[in-house]
Amino acid sequence: MRNSMLMILFLIGGLCLAHGQSIVGKWKTFDDQTGDAKSIVEILEKDGKYHGKVVEILNPAKKDSKCENCPGTDKGKPIEGLTIIKNLTKKGAEYTGGTIIDPQSGKEYKCSIKTNGTTKLEVRGYVGISLIGRTQTWTKM
Repeated sequence: MRNSMLMILFLIGGLCLAHGQSIVGKWKTFDDQTGDAKSIVEILEKDGKYHGKVVEILNPAKKDSKCENCPGTDKGKPIEGLTIIKNLTKKGAEYTGGTIIDPQSGKEYKCSIKTNGTTKLEVRGYVGISLIGRTQTWTKM
């Protein structure tokens, strides 16, 4: 009986931990060169797909920046409010199969995201295969 109770407690604890490792929420991004906080991106799930939108630019001097080099219908749109992560799907512990736009360069990359504990995301943008790219760490708001 005691073993069964322990097993149930571990199962419930594992489910709570897995639930806490979702990418849904608001995340603070950082500049690769300076390490300064750059923006807040909100990731939402709709119909099994995950999307991330810039909800706030933290540098007041860049609040009105536009994505001049973005592809397609995103070209010329304000960065604040721009959906930069599109169509990720959850596959095990990773979110893959979507894209991410770098609003500074306008380049679009394949994207994968992994949680790192409950307060950090490892966001990887890459060309072709995942080995050719870069990873940023975002922190939970």
